[in-house]
Amino acid sequence: MTQWRPLPRIRILAIGLAWRGSALLAAEVRDDAGRLKGVRPPGGGVEFGERWEEALAREWAEEFGVRIAVTGPPVVMENIYTHEGESGHEVVFAAPIALPPGRLLESDSLEVREDNGLPFTVRWFDFDGLDAGGPALFPTGLKPLIHPPN
Repeated sequence: MTQWRPLPRIRILAIGLAWRGSALLAAEVRDDAGRLKGVRPPGGGVEFGERWEEALAREWAEEFGVRIAVTGPPVVMENIYTHEGESGHEVVFAAPIALPPGRLLESDSLEVREDNGLPFTVRWFDFDGLDAGGPALFPTGLKPLIHPPN
C-alpha cells in the first residue's frame, strides 16, 4: 500500500467547493492506520504554466470524468501543516463550482482513483458538522472563509 506524504516544496492547489444544499462534497483524508483524519474538497495541483481554473477543471475531469463550471471567485489561503510527522506547505485556491447532473450529485458517496492509482472516497458532508464534532475540514482555517450558497 502506498502511503501519501507531503512534498518537500510549496505546492499550488486548486480545490472545488461543490454544494448540495448545505452539504459539501469532500474527499476523506485518512492516516496510515486507515482512520478518518478529516476531509478536503476535491482538486489537485496546479502545473507550471497552468492557471488555477484550468487545473481545477482538469483535476475534476481526470478524477470524476465531469466538466465543472467555476461559479465565483476563489478564496486563497496558505496552508502549512503536518501529516504523519512530515511538513507540508500549500497555497490553495478554493472556488465554488457547479457540477453537471449525474452520479456525483445523486450519490451519497463514491470511490474514485487518483491519477497515480490511489483510491479515495468522496462524500457529501453536512457543512455545519465539519470542525464541530464531525470530521475536520482541511485545509485548516478554510471553514470560516466559505459558506453554502443561499
